[in-house]
Amino acid sequence: MKKIFTIALWEFVEKVKTKSFIISIFLTPLIIISFALLPTLLAGDEEAGIKAIGIIDTSKTYIRMIASELEKYKLKDNQPNYLIVNLTEENKSIHELKENADKQITEQTLFGCLILTHEIHDSITVEFRSKSIPGLKDLRRIEEAVNTAIINKKLQKVGIEPSEAILFTKKIEVNSIRLDKEGKESGSDFLVVFFSALILIMLLLMIIISSGGMLIRSLVEEKSNRLIEILVSSCKPDELLAGKIIGLSILGLFQMFIWALVAIALAGSHIIPDEAFSNILPMLIYFLLGFLFYTSIFVGLGSIVTTEQEAQQITAYLSLIILLPVIFIIGAIEAPDSNYVKILSYIPLTLPSIMIIRFKVAPVPIEEIVVTILIMIFSIYLTIIVSAKIFRIGILSYGKLPSLKELILWLKEK
Repeated sequence: MKKIFTIALWEFVEKVKTKSFIISIFLTPLIIISFALLPTLLAGDEEAGIKAIGIIDTSKTYIRMIASELEKYKLKDNQPNYLIVNLTEENKSIHELKENADKQITEQTLFGCLILTHEIHDSITVEFRSKSIPGLKDLRRIEEAVNTAIINKKLQKVGIEPSEAILFTKKIEVNSIRLDKEGKESGSDFLVVFFSALILIMLLLMIIISSGGMLIRSLVEEKSNRLIEILVSSCKPDELLAGKIIGLSILGLFQMFIWALVAIALAGSHIIPDEAFSNILPMLIYFLLGFLFYTSIFVGLGSIVTTEQEAQQITAYLSLIILLPVIFIIGAIEAPDSNYVKILSYIPLTLPSIMIIRFKVAPVPIEEIVVTILIMIFSIYLTIIVSAKIFRIGILSYGKLPSLKELILWLKEK
């Protein structure tokens, strides 16, 4: 047992001193937080310039109303965000008006041009022409302005003033309230649920991939300089395997501890909402179980490689498998009790990530928690046994990668 802990301590110290680990421990949360926060910050930031938008409406019905709606949007200095230019001219065909608008757009005199074409049966076709694809924010505002103008005009025809139309067209926001097991209310904003689950899963995957990659590279290095033979001569292969797994687990826990401190600091400054930390304890249990499971796979398969190229190939294949649960995140959030989500909750490769998502969305029955934890513990135990059999022979094998038939023979050996 002493040898196992000596190897674990050596593995931890060697890995924690590497430049890649020191950089990743701070860079990884920074990247993930940036991905989560930057889109929101950028989306809420108004552009400094005023955008000139031309309007062509041959019926001259909606120009003033659309302009009035768009003039509501202001920049930080209280200047209008949009400048409306009426491009509708008498005695000119729609084709000529479009050519004039296109010329001003290509010359960048206009940001874009909104064209309303009136068809039979009072139907209207609307298009927005611009040199580049407009942002989602601009397009949404233009669509709202056009729809509001059309609705107000129709209401005026039946004797309802636009000021009264607000009562009919005002949108009502629905607040989503989630009940926990005790029936207590808790908010459940979709974006908070999505990003908090995504961040925790991405942290798990990045820890596994980075730690597993370091392990495989160190095994290749130990093989190439014959250090592995010295290690095996002073301890049993099973002790070496156990030491490496424990060392990597301590490394993973150390990373989690540092990132937890960062998360607490961000929560204290209200950058991360408190709701993101709901059910954090059971989620961390699945986080740790998933880490141990995938680490055991990395240790077993990493022992059979002998070159840096083979190490990169193995790491790439395992990374693709590890990233598989990310595909199911949105589906699991929208339908946590669906049959396919429950099936994925019992498959070891996807179980940790799916259960983390389910804890964020809805209460999970206690029997499912017990069963899934037992499945992960048994899977880790079985994976360690299989990895140990491969590890015993793989660490001292050189040359080309063993075939599947050879791996099966290794597993049969006692």
